[in-house]
Amino acid sequence: MAASPLEPLDSASLPPRVDVSDNSAALAAVQDVIDAGPYAATWESLRAYEPPLWYRDAKFGIFIHWGIPSVPAQGEWYSRTMYLEADGAFAHHRETYGPHDEFGYKDFIPSFTMESYDPAEWAELFRRSGAQFVVPVAEHHDGFAMYDTARSRWSATQMGPRRDVFGDLMTAVDDTWMVRGASSHRAEHWFFMNGGMRFDSDVRDARFSDFYGPAQREETAPNELFLEDWLLRTVEIIDRYRPQVLWFDWWLEQPAFEPYIRQLAAYYYNRGHEWGRGVVINYKWTAFAEGSAVYDIERGAMSGIRPDVWQNDTSVGKTSWGWIEDHEYKSLDDLVGELVDVVAKNGNLLLNIGPKADGTIAEPERALLEGIGDWLTVNGEAIFGSRPWLIPGEGPTEVVAGSMIDDGFAPYTSADVRFTTRTDVTGDYVYAIVLRWPEDGVATIRSWSRGSGLLGRRITELTVLGAGSVEWSQDVDALRVTLPEIAPSSVGVVVKVWLEPEQVPARKDFLHG
Repeated sequence: MAASPLEPLDSASLPPRVDVSDNSAALAAVQDVIDAGPYAATWESLRAYEPPLWYRDAKFGIFIHWGIPSVPAQGEWYSRTMYLEADGAFAHHRETYGPHDEFGYKDFIPSFTMESYDPAEWAELFRRSGAQFVVPVAEHHDGFAMYDTARSRWSATQMGPRRDVFGDLMTAVDDTWMVRGASSHRAEHWFFMNGGMRFDSDVRDARFSDFYGPAQREETAPNELFLEDWLLRTVEIIDRYRPQVLWFDWWLEQPAFEPYIRQLAAYYYNRGHEWGRGVVINYKWTAFAEGSAVYDIERGAMSGIRPDVWQNDTSVGKTSWGWIEDHEYKSLDDLVGELVDVVAKNGNLLLNIGPKADGTIAEPERALLEGIGDWLTVNGEAIFGSRPWLIPGEGPTEVVAGSMIDDGFAPYTSADVRFTTRTDVTGDYVYAIVLRWPEDGVATIRSWSRGSGLLGRRITELTVLGAGSVEWSQDVDALRVTLPEIAPSSVGVVVKVWLEPEQVPARKDFLHG
């Protein structure tokens, strides 16, 4: 068994523990904010929430999985899998770094340096991609805070990079006129490292229990001390950084969290009311009551148009959210297809990248973001600020509804089309986003035929985004558009139609004669 190639953590250099055993004063302060605001900690009150207009119009945001897992580069769940004896990560860890009681997860922290991290350069890249909001992971399942926290010594400000990497990025996001967000995966920390309690590992070492703990069994409900800490850590993120998007991972649907979730939502919505800014909570599964926050599907899709705005969170990588050496990346065609399908069904896309431990973003991930930005530069009119049309789309490729299904998407064809619409002071418009360039140079849109009756009004003008006016015809079977010789963008093509204004008949005068 080889010795670790990395320098382990010097336990003697650790900052002192933070005592979070008495939360009474902090909880009273939370209650004061709830009592003073328009939202109470009841589902009846929280259902009065409405997502802000900026979020409904935004359509596209950037998610960031960063942190200690980028050092071993074996996936974002390495802090769990390395302690599970039946998992391949367990053997990999022993062979690469040595026994778990000599080199544990904490010992990766000194190598997580982010020495090349440039938050301003990151933000400029995200802005060029077309993103309207940015949601970095504030704390993942491993319990290491990427932000400046007063509730734990295990944070990026006190170890590893020794800087507020989260706060620095939030400042850069402000400077590029995007919207701040934050995600919390803290809930799963109740059990996440529990594999290390089953054999001789550093998880058992009482010196590090404030990092690895609670490490309880996943079958057990979190106790009040952990739930209070979850609430107050989230409150700390809200008050210190003022994110306008707060994203939560799974496991919050456990019954023990329910009263704390209601408190958190009321607190956050009331803070947003104080700030005069529209805020958003993203949740999975059944953690929140319908209508009290924005529903999120992980790596998923809807079968049709959802009446309320929703979100799909997915990643540029097919197998990992965090940085790994041999990523299998999605193609630009795949990612544009996901974005368009989500938007046509009244959703937003939150697209994840995973930076390296040195703070750089891998070139393939940068290229994908730049590619999306180039596509949106030409076709963004059909995306940003749009709304769903009567139907989301047409075509032979089936999109399976649900979560964790993005690896099963079949490639779209030139017969696959998604629709969006907008109404503004200049008129009513409908867009047909053809997801692949037709080989014959003709875009065929069957839902816009004379026989379908779906358009309802006459077309007054038709253009191709990025190319201008083109020849077209409409019969009982389809609307056919002769495309320009050179494609305006790298993926598919977007057809825009102006609809004839609705004519309101004059009212007849039957009173006088």
